[in-house]
Amino acid sequence: MISQLDRYRQIAEILSRNGLGFLVSALGLEGRLPFRRQQDPDPAGRPRTRPEYLRTALEELGPTYVKIGQLLSTRPDLLPPDYQRELAKLQDNAEAVPWPQIMEELRQELGGDPLEVFGSFDTTVMASASIGQVYAATLKDGTEVVVKVRRPGIAAQVDQDLEILQNLANAAGKRWEAARDYDITGLMDEFAATLRSELDYLQEGRNADRFQVNFENDAAITIPAVYWDHSTSRVLTMDRIRGMKVTDVDALDAAGIDRPALAVAAARVEMKMVFEDGFFHADPHPGNLFVQPGGRVGLIDFGMVGEVDEKLRSQLSALFIGIVRKDPERITNALARINASGMRVNRVKLRMDLGPLIRLYSGKDLGSAPVGTIISTGLGILRTHHIQLPREMALLLRMLIMTEGMGEVLDPQFRLGPTLGPYARRMALQQLNPVNYARRLGRAGTEVLELGAELPDQARRLLNTLEIEGMEVHLRGEELLPLVMRLERVGNRLVAAIFASAFIRGVGELTLGDSSRWKSWQAPLMSAGLASTGALGGYIAWTSRRARLRGM
Repeated sequence: MISQLDRYRQIAEILSRNGLGFLVSALGLEGRLPFRRQQDPDPAGRPRTRPEYLRTALEELGPTYVKIGQLLSTRPDLLPPDYQRELAKLQDNAEAVPWPQIMEELRQELGGDPLEVFGSFDTTVMASASIGQVYAATLKDGTEVVVKVRRPGIAAQVDQDLEILQNLANAAGKRWEAARDYDITGLMDEFAATLRSELDYLQEGRNADRFQVNFENDAAITIPAVYWDHSTSRVLTMDRIRGMKVTDVDALDAAGIDRPALAVAAARVEMKMVFEDGFFHADPHPGNLFVQPGGRVGLIDFGMVGEVDEKLRSQLSALFIGIVRKDPERITNALARINASGMRVNRVKLRMDLGPLIRLYSGKDLGSAPVGTIISTGLGILRTHHIQLPREMALLLRMLIMTEGMGEVLDPQFRLGPTLGPYARRMALQQLNPVNYARRLGRAGTEVLELGAELPDQARRLLNTLEIEGMEVHLRGEELLPLVMRLERVGNRLVAAIFASAFIRGVGELTLGDSSRWKSWQAPLMSAGLASTGALGGYIAWTSRRARLRGM
């Protein structure tokens, strides 16, 4: 492995040679180039596009950069379609490590000669990727398995490259406006965590186990079992899944597979993952899906997954409510709250730009809407406004696009809407459930109480200052934005306080007026931490009286 200094020089030279001199400047690498090289011509004699130059540069830079490119190709909120398509061509094909080195790695990890640990072991590599290599084998009982082995020395190389990339991201954030708009430092930290998790095969095995539990009684899908006695952080042994490629329509027809039914079944599997299990396969490309006899789907490669936690569920619900109601104001507010870049959103312009998106499904319900087209159009709007999605939501939207695209290959009449629509409506209704409001209010209770106690004092001090000293305001344009953002946050807290007061008063009236109705509310409120509404209301009244007394 070369020194870090030489690696910096190598990166600068490869970027420059591939027509990416603007990146050399943006990353602060000019000083690493002893001279300026001309970009290499295309071997086919035609001018290459910038996405093509980026792809070839990443391939030349090696495994870490190939992986980063692949991760970028999963972020349609960051890159336009031409870059996504080009980076999706990045293959994990790499020159195979010779068998003697792999055998030694297996010996160290499994505690014995792999030819003895397994019933049989084919030393011819099935696939060679940037991170690992895959071999076919059988267990002692004859079970067919695949054995994935991490390439020797890859972890140290990835660590060096990630350290350099994180340093370059910090430099770019200071020199390049686009890097600041998209929080490139935060993105690089996220990508680094994702890539390091891919180096740990134990994590991939745990992901597979989790999917197997979620689908243990589902006849539509096969999840390979993990053989933990033959697995470590560097070696992963799983069932071998055989079948036809999901996109090989000729083979599917020859086998008598009902392709329209298969498209719907595959979509239902993905929707179950997202909306019922909260844990989904984030890379359902054709190479990871096999069709078994009878139309059962076999799924492999569990390195890239997504989770739908309560926060993401709430964000999705708010977005779905706006989409179902065709309400640009609601959609705008939902997107502004989702935005992970930290940049303020121009809500007026965003609301106007959403008009063409809503017209795509105007007069239709969500079930008959072109989901892939709507998402792709919406992502274009997000890029225009520099709205950055949280990783899990970006993976989810990409997965939905891929699912509809795969379904259309199987059945040109396939639409994802009829499968997605009921889940989306159910999620939106759950968000409007009073019990969910109570639960969210319970979590916000402490902040609301603090606001109720602090606000009278703060308001009194402000009024005293205005009466005694007066006030002059001198604001430059660039100073106004942080003030507006802070006022917006204060406004949100005031709204929360008003809502809390109204809610507590309503529950109090229920308690005093109808004990049977109070009992029906009590259980969910206890789980939300709000059962003692009398104590809570009393505390708010006490803090208000105390504030008035102190102000006299």
